[in-house]
Amino acid sequence: MNIRPARVGDVPAIYELIRKFADRKVMIRRSMGELYESIREFLVALDEDGRVVGCVALHVFWEDLAELKCLAVAEEAQGTGIGRRLVDACWEQATELEINSVFALTYAVGFFERCGYDQMDKADLPHKIWNECVRCPLFPNCKEVALIRSHVPISRPAEPAGASARGLALAPA
Repeated sequence: MNIRPARVGDVPAIYELIRKFADRKVMIRRSMGELYESIREFLVALDEDGRVVGCVALHVFWEDLAELKCLAVAEEAQGTGIGRRLVDACWEQATELEINSVFALTYAVGFFERCGYDQMDKADLPHKIWNECVRCPLFPNCKEVALIRSHVPISRPAEPAGASARGLALAPA
C-alpha cells in the first residue's frame, strides 16, 4: 500500500469514496469542483493495483490550526491500517508545516482517540469552521464529536467569550 499526494486524475475515485459515506450521512458531500479546487490538500492510499482505496485532506485554518477532513477508506480495505496511516500522514504534514494542532469532527471517536486525538468542546473551535456544517443534512442536530491532537497543551481562553480571534487558546510550549 502506498500513500501519496492526490493528483487530479484521482478526483473521480475520491468523489466516489466520499459519496458513499455522504449517502449514509456520516460525511459532508463534496462536489467534483470542490475536490478539484482543493486537490492539493488531499492524500490518497493506493492498493497493490494502484487503485485509490482511501483519502484524507488537511485544511489549514490558521498559523497553528488545521482540520483533518474527508477521511474515507473503501469498505473492502477497512481494518487494514489504511485509515491510521492516512491520519498519521496528515499529522506529519502538519508538523512539517509547523502547525501545532489538528482537529477533526467525526463519529469515529474511538478511532481518533487511538490515533492520539483528545475530545474537546466543539464550541472551542473557531466559528470559521462551521461554514461547511451548514451544508450538512444533519445540521444543526449534528452529533459529531470534536477531537484534537496538539504539540502544545490546549486550554480554554481566559478572556471573555468572543474576545479571542479563534476561540481556542494554545498554551506556549
